Amino acid sequence: MLLMVNVAIVGGGPAGLSAGLFTGKNGLDTVLFDTDGTWMHKAHLFNYPGIGSVGGSEFLATARQQADDFGVDRYQGEEVTAVEAAGDGFVVTTEADEYEADYVVLATGASRDLAESLGCEFDGDLVDVGVSMETSVEGAYATGAMVRAEEWQAVISAGDGAAAALHILSNEKGEHYHDFDVPDTATSVFGGLIDDE
Repeated sequence: MLLMVNVAIVGGGPAGLSAGLFTGKNGLDTVLFDTDGTWMHKAHLFNYPGIGSVGGSEFLATARQQADDFGVDRYQGEEVTAVEAAGDGFVVTTEADEYEADYVVLATGASRDLAESLGCEFDGDLVDVGVSMETSVEGAYATGAMVRAEEWQAVISAGDGAAAALHILSNEKGEHYHDFDVPDTATSVFGGLIDDE
């Protein structure tokens, strides 16, 4: 059975979780596939804005919970075996199912196999993307280490995922979209997710 979604994200590191947080929070039906191969488990973050010191695994647990809280269907441990262009979107095949998505975000670290099989253009060994992280294949985005030779930094990857998500949201809304919440709207946006202090 082919399951329909707006956005399919392959990879659950900072880039994939950031993209999922933005798209899920803004009402797009989002699935995220995470085999937990991210380098973040080896990291300790001292250089992430707003975070004084946190272990990579702890950071991932918090980011996963945020994505879950905003409605991302996260499939932990489910590997994507293929991504193919199909009509106006994509078919994402996993070990368990097939998903039809309007957009796909590849956040697979330095693994570029899916981008290559999808037919994305490369610049040398790197996936070629624009400032929005969109590849040469319309509606397909690549992030993080797959697009940068040596700049494998968590905050850069999270920014790549956010850029991809904001481009997707702008496409869907038909105008430039800015995901910016202010304290006055926190209750309506976050509901019971607001931290009690």
